[in-house]
Amino acid sequence: MGLSWILVTILLGGPGGGLPRIQQFFTKPRTRKYKCGLPQPCPEEHLAFRMVSGAANVIGPKICLEDKMLMSSVKDNVGRGLNIALVNGVSGELLEARAFDMWAGDVNDLLKFIRPLHEGTLVFVASYDDPATKMNEETRKLFSELGSRNAKELAFRDSWVFVGAKGVQNKSPFEQHVKNSKHTNKYEGWPEALEMEGCIPRRSMVG
Repeated sequence: MGLSWILVTILLGGPGGGLPRIQQFFTKPRTRKYKCGLPQPCPEEHLAFRMVSGAANVIGPKICLEDKMLMSSVKDNVGRGLNIALVNGVSGELLEARAFDMWAGDVNDLLKFIRPLHEGTLVFVASYDDPATKMNEETRKLFSELGSRNAKELAFRDSWVFVGAKGVQNKSPFEQHVKNSKHTNKYEGWPEALEMEGCIPRRSMVG
């Protein structure tokens, strides 16, 4: 009884007690989040993005741009392999989003998707389960031309997230890659899921 009375007195009465103390007890401070959950707003004329690769073969990837989820398990448009969203680099509008099975699928479907890209198209890529088994030399070359440093070395069950663009002159600053290694894998047969976020400058024009 004594302890209960002390608790009631602390919450309801005494100096500094009462309603403000109760509100403080039940209210958590809010951390402001910006587009796609970024901790800071992007500068003007930039597109805010956040993407997460798949976790093992259990949790699908996510691609968010300007607070809109382009690909996710909830949208039911992700799958094993490479999950790719094509975006207009000027407007930020989603052009197309598709998943390509790189274990049992046909790599020609992927090649038909990325060969005819227009200048300035942004390419968001998130791996899920296995991104590379069906990759051939042309596929790796095309991703390298979009700005990837790691496409040439992608292997079975690696984790990979990447944002590139058609017509870039330099390598993209938006890329992460973790090798599948039984010595370092977070999950038994897969490395950790990768998260990447940032601000991409809008293109001034698309050719």
